Amino acid sequence: MPGTVKLRSVKKFGKENDGYELSDEETNGDYMTMGSSSKDDKSKNCKKEESAIRVGFFQLFRFASCREIWMMIFGSLCAVVHGSAQPLMLLVFGLLTDTFIAYDIELNELKNPEKECRNNTIQWRNLTKEENFSLNMTMPCGLLDIEYEMTNFAYYYVGIGTAVFMLGYLQISLWVTAAARQIQIIRKMYFRKVMRMEIGWFDCTSVGELNTRMSDDINKINDAIADQVGIFIQRFTTFVCGFLLGFVRGWKLTLVIISVSPLIGIGAALMALFVAKLTGRELQAYAKAGAVADEVLSSIRTVAAFGGERKEVERYDCNLVSAQQWGIRKGLIMGFFTGYMWLIIFLCYGLAFWYGSSLVLSTQEYSPGTLLQVFFGVLIAAMNLGQASSCLEAFASGRGAATIIFETIDREPEIDCFSEAGYKFDKVKGDLEFHNVTFHYPSRPEVKILDQLSLQVKSGETTAFVGPSGAGKSTTIQLIQRFYDPREGMVTLDGHDIRGLNIQWLRSLIGIVEQEPVLFATTIGENIRYGRPGVSTDDIVKAAKEANAYNFILDLPQAGDHKFDTLVGEGGGQMSGGQKQRIAIARALVRNPRILLLDMATSALDNESEAVVQEALDQVRLGRTTISIAHRLSTIKNADVIVGFEHGRAVESGKHDQLLERKGVYFTLVTLQSQGDKALNRKAVREMEKDEGSDPNADRKSFKRAGSYRESLRVSIHQRSRSQLSNIIPESSVAIAGELGPRSHSETCVPQELKSTLPVDEAEEVEPAPVARILKYNLPEWPYMLFGSIGAAVNGGVNPVYSLLFSQILATFSMTDPVAQKREINGICLFFVLVGVISFFTQMLQGYSFSKSGELLTRRLRRLGFQAMLGQEVGWFDDHKNSPGALTTRLATDASQVQGATGSQIGMIVNSLTNIGVAIIISFYFSWKLTMVILCFLPFLALSGGFQAKMLTGFAKQDKEAMEVAGQISGEALNNIRTIAGLGKERNFVEMYEAQLEGPYRAAKKKANVYGICYGFAQCVVFMANSASYRFGGYLVRQEGLHFSLVFRVISAIVTSGTALGRASSYTPDYAKAKIAAARFFKLLDRIPKISIYSCEGEKWDNFKGDIEFLDCKFTYPSRPDIQVLNGLNVSVKPGQTLAFVGSSGCGKSTSVQLLERFYDPDKGRVLIDGHESSRINVAFLRSKIGIVSQEPILFDCSIAENIRYGDNQRELSMNDVVSAAKKAQLHDFVMSLPDKYDTNVGSQGSQLSRGQKQRIAIARAIIRDPKILLLDEATSALDTESEKTVQEALDKAREGRTCIVIAHRLSTIQNSDIIAVMSRGYVIEKGAHDYLMGLKGAYNKLVTTGAPIS
Repeated sequence: MPGTVKLRSVKKFGKENDGYELSDEETNGDYMTMGSSSKDDKSKNCKKEESAIRVGFFQLFRFASCREIWMMIFGSLCAVVHGSAQPLMLLVFGLLTDTFIAYDIELNELKNPEKECRNNTIQWRNLTKEENFSLNMTMPCGLLDIEYEMTNFAYYYVGIGTAVFMLGYLQISLWVTAAARQIQIIRKMYFRKVMRMEIGWFDCTSVGELNTRMSDDINKINDAIADQVGIFIQRFTTFVCGFLLGFVRGWKLTLVIISVSPLIGIGAALMALFVAKLTGRELQAYAKAGAVADEVLSSIRTVAAFGGERKEVERYDCNLVSAQQWGIRKGLIMGFFTGYMWLIIFLCYGLAFWYGSSLVLSTQEYSPGTLLQVFFGVLIAAMNLGQASSCLEAFASGRGAATIIFETIDREPEIDCFSEAGYKFDKVKGDLEFHNVTFHYPSRPEVKILDQLSLQVKSGETTAFVGPSGAGKSTTIQLIQRFYDPREGMVTLDGHDIRGLNIQWLRSLIGIVEQEPVLFATTIGENIRYGRPGVSTDDIVKAAKEANAYNFILDLPQAGDHKFDTLVGEGGGQMSGGQKQRIAIARALVRNPRILLLDMATSALDNESEAVVQEALDQVRLGRTTISIAHRLSTIKNADVIVGFEHGRAVESGKHDQLLERKGVYFTLVTLQSQGDKALNRKAVREMEKDEGSDPNADRKSFKRAGSYRESLRVSIHQRSRSQLSNIIPESSVAIAGELGPRSHSETCVPQELKSTLPVDEAEEVEPAPVARILKYNLPEWPYMLFGSIGAAVNGGVNPVYSLLFSQILATFSMTDPVAQKREINGICLFFVLVGVISFFTQMLQGYSFSKSGELLTRRLRRLGFQAMLGQEVGWFDDHKNSPGALTTRLATDASQVQGATGSQIGMIVNSLTNIGVAIIISFYFSWKLTMVILCFLPFLALSGGFQAKMLTGFAKQDKEAMEVAGQISGEALNNIRTIAGLGKERNFVEMYEAQLEGPYRAAKKKANVYGICYGFAQCVVFMANSASYRFGGYLVRQEGLHFSLVFRVISAIVTSGTALGRASSYTPDYAKAKIAAARFFKLLDRIPKISIYSCEGEKWDNFKGDIEFLDCKFTYPSRPDIQVLNGLNVSVKPGQTLAFVGSSGCGKSTSVQLLERFYDPDKGRVLIDGHESSRINVAFLRSKIGIVSQEPILFDCSIAENIRYGDNQRELSMNDVVSAAKKAQLHDFVMSLPDKYDTNVGSQGSQLSRGQKQRIAIARAIIRDPKILLLDEATSALDTESEKTVQEALDKAREGRTCIVIAHRLSTIQNSDIIAVMSRGYVIEKGAHDYLMGLKGAYNKLVTTGAPIS
């Protein structure tokens, strides 16, 4: 918006002097209308901001040095002088008009054949000198050389223009330069302070937010303290000088014009008010639809399971209707008020010229020139006041942005890593102890992580921590590094509270290797060097050898001698997990630490490299205090002490054998795992024998071929990423030796391919959509668009008509017959009124028609988009780019941005084209020669406008590019703040960042000059155009007898059309945005889902029995291709039987249910239903036969009855159906006890109900579809015993006569199932009935007898 405003202001000067002012005023009107929409949005923001603005305007300059202060003072002086140039020009313009009129009067007088020019006075031919004198014939003649006079005026114009160029340049370049320096300081101080903050502060402040603050918010401060200040001062000066000019030269007319202005003000205020109100209503109405979309997309699995897609699209569409109506009303009201403003403006013109001309002719108080000076003086003042106010927005948002940034700069960190304070010991033994430590993360103060933890770690020993995830193991490690300070209790090192030690020194004693190590985007050698500054190359090589990394580094394809110069890529992305892990271990070892913290340091490795790394770790552990968190038994068995964690306490500690006897946490974990491993090993061995039997080389071949890398990747990865506490397995070291041969190859070949497969999707650039396709969606509205365009064309013709009327008024001043003069003036003033009335109606027509067609298009697109989203397969929603939040935003913004390419955009284009067309026709008709001269300047006029718009956008773009590198450094630093803090490398990053700021600063200084020159040029072009055209006009008046009013007519017509051109070009950004938004939208509409809901293809059959069979299913989630979830699942269940899955979390129980629902298709293997393969069955048909009750059932924000009805969206359900389903689910009595019975609203996501009640509604919902297959995914796990009983009864009832698959954690709930399948790692290790499995004395037996929970 400010871009367009500036543009207009640029043209202002010109117009004045050619006096045709509508366009000015017009822009004023237009500005208000345009502004209004953005104003009302702003008014909302302002409210938010008001509370958030705690920085005064002058405080923004708190980092300015003496030099910058002088630059800003001088820049302000230039702006003041520059601001007075426009009113100054009006003085010249008034004299120029008077000169023309005097010359014309002389010509008119001499047209009378009885008069002649004698002794430089006009006299009657047939009278003597004395008689003429007595008749008062003293009018001078022959003295006025119009060409000479015009040459003088041309010089004035050139002089003022040159001054304006210089002043504009200085004003802008000084302010921008001063701001650039201050911004550089703010960036440095902010980043330095952020890097000093304690880790807890980062938990509460998202990295994304910090990154935006570093880029956008600081840019907002820049906008508030740079050129905007100069421009504001300049416009404000013009406003003051314009009014002064008006009052000094003619206070009567000034007061008359001012008296009308409240009408415009009231109109603008009312418009802003209404638009704000309506926008609010529209947003509210859309918010409802948005909430529907958000609710549906968040619970897409439930919607898909119950086939509610079409129903949801209808529900969404109903909510769009009211948003559409408010949008249309807003368009109508904006049209009404724009029309009203135009009407008032034209009435004001009529009044001013009518009253002004009476002052000129009757009382002769003013000369015609004075009339123009006063009239335009007041106009310019009003205009500039309006435009100056747009700068205030920039100031407000700058102050809002500065609030948080300055507060961060002033905040003192609780744990200051740059501080020099604290003790350093000469000798460190390495005893760590926790004394009653209680701890909450600052970001989640309500969750207790550590609860009175007391624990000793002896120096030189290796202590292993085990326990379920979330028990507080990693937290203890963070407390040792002093990332946080405990709430209660203390952590001591050699008996000293670590809070009293120097922080950098403490962290330098500690080496840490994490589960997912962070590498920085530099070379391998540099990454290892981060461990200790100033470390020699030999030490790096030695550390690499110790970490077993040396060999793979030498095998890297890097050309040249030094393999350590291989780049690891962003976040280490070029390396495989195992390689990253070993580099990280080398980095920890190079520190030569006293304390070694291993947080699952080997979890990402396959067995072979694990064995080697483990050996390396065993060697380096000697003589160091080591804490190891691990999930694999082989890595912990030989630790000196094993500590079992549960719920933030150390519940057991001792050696491996002691803990196995205690049958506690440790025991449970071990048991289940080892069973799983044996089964897997047996399978692996079988497969190998099979392979080798058929083709001895098959194995090797498959790995030679890169194509099969997926397979090898799977095998290796499934070994790798096991953070489940799952993998504590005695045999695992021998385990899968069979599978291992080839893995070491696969490890090195994976990353490149992974790299090539992943990021393609990330940077999705879309080609802008063709306008034709956008218009195709808008086709049904063609009549509206036609009428809107007619209205726009009429509105475009108004400007040139104005220049006709204006020049006509000037012509009347040189008429000699007073009666004709009066009549002529009254006629012109009436004509002004008429034009005003016409434009009132056409503006309304334009506003209403285009808003109607635009809103209809938006609604249509939103509906189509939503429908397309719901039609995608469930796997599509797993991608983080398609999170519910992102998709709802896309529906809200993209659809409404597309309007920018149709609707009002077409109106603007038609408006500008007619404006320019009519103007050029008028000009050529009246004087083609003058028109040609002015047209030479038109490119410059348009250029200067385009220049300014370009400058502003180009500016922002350049800034962005210059800041890119610095942004990468800050982004990397903030994302990996924990690693950096652990290595004590904050200072390095601060220095790197500050070094990168030099470039943008230099660019900004260069840019200040370029921008200053462009601004100066843009401002002075108009003066130059005027000087040339009036000088040439004088020539034509003298030599070719052109009437002087035509000079004004041509000049003002062209210049107004020039502004229109500028305005049209300022709309292009919206247009480009619209095309890109449309392209994104069409991409969504054109995507063909892998599993299509809406298609009618696929098999259907009548007597659906519910016979289910999984045949060797393998599956990985598309969003996590590296984790093998199902690994050859084989299990079947006959119609009417119940199958129960048990096993630890992450073993693939719920996944198998999702394959059955056909949310996904298996990668390998088949799912058969009644002998049909699932991927060939019609999706909607299959899902309609399945009912599902999940652990956390998702309810929709509507009544209980609606929620139950949701179970079957294929037919209309009566209330009796609902009640009978509720009775079966033991729900009916509870519902009848509620005041609203079945109409009770359950709240968002069922928040008004208890878990047991939600669960029963979900059961009723599943029963009402009368499914042949019932899936119960831990349906009672979240309930207390009382409600569990009720729900269990309901479930037992529901299961009768249906095929049922149950997933449960409480063994009591599944003992009477027909088949129980014990799963581990995506594979069934035992299956059979309860008694049979007890007899096997295997995993199931152990679970039941020890009563251990299956986590």
